[in-house]
Amino acid sequence: MKKGLVIVFIMGILVACGCKDSKTTLPSEDLVAKKKLQGIWVDSETGELSFQAQGDTIFYPDSMNVPVQFMIVGDTMILKGSNISKYPIVKQTEHLFSFINQNGDVVKLTKSDGKELEQAFEQEPLVAINQRKTIKRDTIVFSGEDRYHCYVQVNPTKQKVFKSKINDDGVSVDNVYYDNSIRVSIFEGRSRIYMHDFHKEDFTRLVPQDFLRQSILSDILVMDNDAESVNYQAHLVIPDSPSSFIINMKITYKGKLSMNVSE
Repeated sequence: MKKGLVIVFIMGILVACGCKDSKTTLPSEDLVAKKKLQGIWVDSETGELSFQAQGDTIFYPDSMNVPVQFMIVGDTMILKGSNISKYPIVKQTEHLFSFINQNGDVVKLTKSDGKELEQAFEQEPLVAINQRKTIKRDTIVFSGEDRYHCYVQVNPTKQKVFKSKINDDGVSVDNVYYDNSIRVSIFEGRSRIYMHDFHKEDFTRLVPQDFLRQSILSDILVMDNDAESVNYQAHLVIPDSPSSFIINMKITYKGKLSMNVSE
């Protein structure tokens, strides 16, 4: 009986310690500092617009940059975008704000009272890197005396792809783009041999996950054909970057698909 009481007593101590630790590790937001940051801020030296803090959100003058949630904890500004980034605060008053950016430089900002600057932060429809319209192609290929219609239809979607970049202030911002889905179909006369709506997730086995997350399925092109198949290339690209993955796709006249990474 005594042994059981000892075990219960020890467990009670452990639970109590656990509760105490969890409370001390929770970050406490500085609401006074957040209130001071409200408004439009410009570069102290160049006068260029930097950002507008409104409520819990920071807005940027570039409409391609996604608004980001922010908080101030201790002497650090935290931006909660697709990646969480932290910036040590050097100085903050009602009208001055300076912090250290990702390059290790001190960014010095001044609060602006100009109401006309608010127009620069009005959110316009985001510009997409894809074509923003349906594109249809019909390619005719021959294998012996057999004739095949190879259709490719590029369809813009509402699926967002976020890509992080460093802006002029040395701050990480997210740009947003929209992905495509692409329908590939092959017909011999009225007989359908193959049809599939491709999304970038169809290439998960061949493309590194980190690349796939930031990329869009840009296009699928008919390259050529041979005695067994029609040969395509799928292009996955990272927006505003030379980085791309090209996937070779072979679709046989019996409707079988195989893929491999283009060298």
